[in-house]
Amino acid sequence: MADTNFDVVVVGGGPAGYVTAIRAAQLKMKVAVVEKQHLGGICLNWGCIPTKALLRSAEIYHYMNHADAFGLSAKGVDFDLDKVVQRSRAVSKQLNGGVGHLLKKNKVPVIDGEAKLNGPGKLKVTKDGKPVADLTAKHVILATGARARSLPGLEPDGKLVWTYMEALVPDIMPKSMLVIGSGAIGIEFASFFKTMGAEVTVVEVMPQILPVEDEEIAAHARKRFEKQGMKIISGAKVTGLKKAANSVTVSVEDSKGKTSEITVDRVISAVGVVGNIEGLGLETTKVKTDRGCIVADEFSRTDEPGVYAIGDVAGPPMLAHKAEHEGVICIEKIAGLPHVHPMDKSKIPGCTYCHPQVASVGMTEKKAKEAGRSVKVGRFPFMGNGKAIALGEPEGLVKTVFDAKTGELLGAHMVGAEVTEMIQGFVVAMGLETTEEDLMHTVFPHPTLSEMMHESVLDAYGRVIHM
Repeated sequence: MADTNFDVVVVGGGPAGYVTAIRAAQLKMKVAVVEKQHLGGICLNWGCIPTKALLRSAEIYHYMNHADAFGLSAKGVDFDLDKVVQRSRAVSKQLNGGVGHLLKKNKVPVIDGEAKLNGPGKLKVTKDGKPVADLTAKHVILATGARARSLPGLEPDGKLVWTYMEALVPDIMPKSMLVIGSGAIGIEFASFFKTMGAEVTVVEVMPQILPVEDEEIAAHARKRFEKQGMKIISGAKVTGLKKAANSVTVSVEDSKGKTSEITVDRVISAVGVVGNIEGLGLETTKVKTDRGCIVADEFSRTDEPGVYAIGDVAGPPMLAHKAEHEGVICIEKIAGLPHVHPMDKSKIPGCTYCHPQVASVGMTEKKAKEAGRSVKVGRFPFMGNGKAIALGEPEGLVKTVFDAKTGELLGAHMVGAEVTEMIQGFVVAMGLETTEEDLMHTVFPHPTLSEMMHESVLDAYGRVIHM
């Protein structure tokens, strides 16, 4: 490289890294990105985007199989797994190229290789063990992301026991499958494979599936999944795997200590993710780590001056939108912009793109009560909404949680069609510190699913109209 001296070097080109680099360039900083594999990171290449492409294929397949419910006829409905996967990969490839274009447009050089801290303000970049460049930078931002966590004795092998990587590019459509973990990743894949015809069992160690969600919403989602034929075993753990040539026998221990065995074609391990902290040279710095992630303050500063950590490697919530926003705050603080505020993690929305979709922001009803809040709770069912019925999606629920004393919106929780697109309305409301009165006097368009948001607020205060 002709130039190896920068104001900022970002290690990692995922959502956290590339967004931060672009913002740095906008702020007239001299910035470079070091990326060892794919621009766009796990999210774009092996996570958020390709899973949504798969789930879209499954959604259309579902509607084709239920065409008669809409007065339509579709015969001989089938799918080509290779083409479904190819479409998903093509979507990722298109967006991967788009990230490269954005960085080039903003004159951000991308260095192909692995970066390792090599003294204050210094980085050594290698590729396949061979030196690529020695870089210097006033600020080094680590955005190396995370990878699938594996449990002892349950390690994925890429053939019979999959991580999300193999589940995204399946070589076969399994007739039966067991998913370990019912968080967003596990439930999305369970939903995809069930819709495409596999017999799916989900094992969750917690009593509740979708453990971070509101209990009522999670229970509603579970009821829908089980109605679709999905088998869910909660309060249980997988204690062992016995592999045959083309199947796996899974030992499951329930909450009472009773063990049973389930034989399936494939297993998906979805037991969380762990930060990519290895090989960065952290041991030569004052950077601290905790439970597989780098410890950083509210402006992403580590204990090593000039070294920052953003995105998944900096800890939960491990969400692409959190990572991007975190990176922008980090670089704007470095640039010395006035009025840079730390991110309020309580206002970060979460979305799960199963069928039905689940979305939420803020406190659950239980968490609000545990925090000592006196609450008012509103609910409105999809069955009371004209647009939901017209769409053929009459099952779902919108739930809102307010502080009974102040009218502050503490949380919003939804399950049903398109709720991942609706949740942002409540995110904006919380960000603007909107009260129940503001929301009640807001005019929502008709006919839309968003009217249920309004009705849920009205219900919390005894003023619901359509229920």
